[in-house]
Amino acid sequence: MAEDNNKKQTSLRGGTTRQSASLEHATDRLPHSAGNDEHETSLRGTKQSAQSKTLPLLPKLRFKEFDGEWKRKKLGEVAKIITGSTPSTANEEYYNGEKLFISPSDIQANRFVFETKTTLTQLGFSKGRKVRKGSVLFVCIGSTIGKVAQSTEECLTNQQINALEAFKEYSNEFLYGILEKNGIKIKLLAGVQAVPQINKTDFSNFKYLFPSLPEQQKIASFLSAVDEKIQQLSKKKALLEQYKKGVMQQLFSGKLRFKDENGEDFPDWEEKRLGELAERNANKNKENKVNFVLTNSATQGIVSQSDYFDRDIANQNNLTGYYIVELNDFIYNPRISVHAPVGPIKRNKLQQGVMSPLYSVFKFKVENLEYFEYYFETVNWHRYLENVSNMGARHDRMNITNVDFFKMPIPFPCEGEREKIANYLSAIDTKIETVHQQIEKTQSFKKGLLQQMFV
Repeated sequence: MAEDNNKKQTSLRGGTTRQSASLEHATDRLPHSAGNDEHETSLRGTKQSAQSKTLPLLPKLRFKEFDGEWKRKKLGEVAKIITGSTPSTANEEYYNGEKLFISPSDIQANRFVFETKTTLTQLGFSKGRKVRKGSVLFVCIGSTIGKVAQSTEECLTNQQINALEAFKEYSNEFLYGILEKNGIKIKLLAGVQAVPQINKTDFSNFKYLFPSLPEQQKIASFLSAVDEKIQQLSKKKALLEQYKKGVMQQLFSGKLRFKDENGEDFPDWEEKRLGELAERNANKNKENKVNFVLTNSATQGIVSQSDYFDRDIANQNNLTGYYIVELNDFIYNPRISVHAPVGPIKRNKLQQGVMSPLYSVFKFKVENLEYFEYYFETVNWHRYLENVSNMGARHDRMNITNVDFFKMPIPFPCEGEREKIANYLSAIDTKIETVHQQIEKTQSFKKGLLQQMFV
């Protein structure tokens, strides 16, 4: 059986043994490289060198069984291009059905769109320009120009998206690869304007190189295996994150308990006020001694403000009113968001820095900071802040006094059980991070393939 499989494997010219090993590691079932075929590798290099004064008509990496130059075609010559439209939002009968209505926000990291925030009834679906299953979806209007995906069923899109339905001698999957590779370049062509856009005429006239249909299909199938691996890893990561979220709720509510080293129950939990376990840090940054400004992100934790916003928000010449934040201090950001409905509480694991006095900074006086860090990832403490908050004039920020904040109730098991809880959740985080690194490695590997397998 192993010999039969080896016979079926197809080699890539222009590759290396190292590339082959990486590819097999990334997908477990992709073809070998033909880096040992010195004659063919040299010949291909000569062809590319001869064309170096003009645009190359061949990819750097190619399947062994294919020859001949690729042909330059406009997108409008290889596919029917459909600009989306939105059925009237004034008619409620058009919406909340079972048909997908795709907008740019529905196009995320994964290649395929399986669900959408907005759906259409059959009546609403009949009012738009239908897009076939498998069509390539490319965002041409707005700040997210260049995002690309494929439809998983017949659907409609809004007017920000151009859909491409490949003609008979062309492959939707190959078109997806071309646009995925060139998305950033296309975005740059939109220029700087209030609403960046690439109009349909310009989009239709973009020229790219295409091989024969069999070679398109071979390349597309090859890259689809990489996409499948990325999708599997992404699903695995999502399931781990979902499991962690569920188990945290069980652990911190006391519904799920650990035993001690002798198999005996730990003592009953106490309930402490935050002020009993931690103390406020209100050390001001006198004479601007510290100038590294931090910010508290709901999704990224404590990060450099200049890195987070790509520029300095705070006045570097006047940070005297800011709080000095030490390593392992906890910071509450009262600004609410989708990811933090009452504002996030995060631990500073970066470095000493300063933060706006709008934040609340505190330091725990007891051991096992990881336990408290994980507790603040749950929603168990949200209800208390909602009850004591006075929203005031600003509805994007919680308004809580320091007195009320430090009265927040905290579930407090004994040190041994706190340690077991933290270690268990840390082990899940390690698994999540391992999968995340695998995703990034495979995505990086695919990016390299796109550069070498397309012209």
